[in-house]
Amino acid sequence: DLHGTPIFPGGKYYIFPVSHDDTYGGGLRLAKTGDSKCEVTALQDDNIVIDNIPVKFSIPGISPGIIFTGTPIEIEFTKKPSCVESSKWLIFVDDVIQKACVGIGGPENYPHFKTLNDGRFYIEKHESGLGYKLGYCVKDSPTCLDIGRSGNVTEEGGFRLNLTHQVAFAVEFVDVTPFEARIKSVV
Repeated sequence: DLHGTPIFPGGKYYIFPVSHDDTYGGGLRLAKTGDSKCEVTALQDDNIVIDNIPVKFSIPGISPGIIFTGTPIEIEFTKKPSCVESSKWLIFVDDVIQKACVGIGGPENYPHFKTLNDGRFYIEKHESGLGYKLGYCVKDSPTCLDIGRSGNVTEEGGFRLNLTHQVAFAVEFVDVTPFEARIKSVV
């Protein structure tokens, strides 16, 4: 994470852009996009002060351990809207914007789009040497792509996370535990 501590399955982490200044925006959240009636699209918020949603990682079939770079993982938000069964990340192909985007839920939340929910995500060092990048590998295929950012920030309030061959989104992970401890001590 940001402090050099290993990331563990089940831990809660915020995902932020490597730079925390206003030009890079804030952490991740869910939003309604296109004609969606439910907040199922993952966005990197354009505002650094909005309450972002942490994620937790898991290694399929393994509960303890450390998440090393390149390890196949599942990612899920720690909160979800009531209109979805699952907060696990999946990929959906938005034909309108011609991009494969990160979302949650299941095929029922994307009636007009193809979904991929049986592949695996992974974390790697970013090529810039600053922070990390996320990626996705399609099941039973050699196809793996980085996760980048795109979208109409004005309309959607942030950048969509999408699969890309181009520039990967450079991120850092911040453990939620110290923040939760501070909130509990105030309450």
